[in-house]
Amino acid sequence: MADDRTSKDTLPVWFAFFTEIGIINQLSRALFEARLPDGVTVPHFTVLNHLMRVRDGQTPQRMAEAFQTPKASLTNTLAGLEARGLIEMRRNPDDGRSKQVWLTETGRAFRDQAIGLLAQDAAELAEQIDLADMKTMLPLLENVRKVMDKARD
Repeated sequence: MADDRTSKDTLPVWFAFFTEIGIINQLSRALFEARLPDGVTVPHFTVLNHLMRVRDGQTPQRMAEAFQTPKASLTNTLAGLEARGLIEMRRNPDDGRSKQVWLTETGRAFRDQAIGLLAQDAAELAEQIDLADMKTMLPLLENVRKVMDKARD
């Protein structure tokens, strides 16, 4: 008898689960990008959010690994953020060859303002989606992220 976690009957559930997450990602990304100033993209915001959530002072290489993106792509995103004064690149004191990425005060404020831009959209969603349901789902989604994040390391 097949293990319930890996039987052929569970594959459609896993597929449907990740399909829903993918669609939600596409919809939320489009919504968010429509609220951001011209020229600012979700990847820009993602870098700012990462630096605030995890910590400043990371190397571009470490960040590229965290985002699972080519370093060249991240370097382009960082250049856009630096040109807007949202981050600054500093020489790594532990390794003179590499740089570290630091948020500026402008970058911190921009990140908070960007989240605030979603307030109206969140209010509209809250009329249709119960906050208690969101709070119930959040730990489940966090666990999926943690398991998947650990598995990639």
